[in-house]
Amino acid sequence: MRHKHGYRKLGRTSSHRKALLKNLSIALIKSEKMETTLPKAKEIQSFFEKLITKARVGDFNAHRAIFAVLQDKETTNKLVEEIAPKYKERTGGYTRIIKTRMRRGDAAEMAIIELV
Repeated sequence: MRHKHGYRKLGRTSSHRKALLKNLSIALIKSEKMETTLPKAKEIQSFFEKLITKARVGDFNAHRAIFAVLQDKETTNKLVEEIAPKYKERTGGYTRIIKTRMRRGDAAEMAIIELV
């Protein structure tokens, strides 16, 4: 049983799951909106909102903490200097998930995740 289990495994090993979340976060920062499967969207939402909360501080340590996760200078700078300051007054809920369709090949539920 998975009652109160902390995260979705997404059918991947822990290192593969970590890389997936990192790459989805980078894609979300670059485009500010993307379509993915519903379980991935729900998982990336909590991961990404924690990143924004860290980035809201905006100091050097925030840059270091975000870069340690993302490993990409360009997206780290965009997150800390452009995206996070928009949410200074907001206490959470930086992203929105909108269910869209069933994928034709495997009937997976698709969703759009975007920044609010």
